[in-house]
Amino acid sequence: MLRKVEEVDALVLGSPIYFADVTGEMRSFMERLLFPALPYDTNHSTLIKTGLIYTMNQKEDVVKQIGWDLIFRLNEMITARKFGQSESLIVYDTILWDDYSKYVSMGVDVKAKAKTRKEEFPKDCQKAFDMGVRFAQIQG
Repeated sequence: MLRKVEEVDALVLGSPIYFADVTGEMRSFMERLLFPALPYDTNHSTLIKTGLIYTMNQKEDVVKQIGWDLIFRLNEMITARKFGQSESLIVYDTILWDDYSKYVSMGVDVKAKAKTRKEEFPKDCQKAFDMGVRFAQIQG
């Protein structure tokens, strides 16, 4: 996989957020991808454009209050250092389960979640699509 990345024009990494960061698998992949190939030159050589897409069951104001957004910005800075340009798309307040009645989730407003899914998720999907279009235009 790491060899294949060397041949791409753009790279988009996506991960759900559990406990304030990307999954362990994604963190391991990012470390293996980024650290060995850091350009240790004075020009900060760049290779490709990167996109980071995060999805989470948390609301935006809570993410900022807790400071999770700082972790996402750090990931963006690290990938930008490696590849030259990086941008993030953070998708908040996603639906965690299809049927909340099957889980202990008394603090979840299921109707509000459904409304967010109906109204905001299509916008987030469009943002992800637009990111891909920008990457294609830059490279094309």
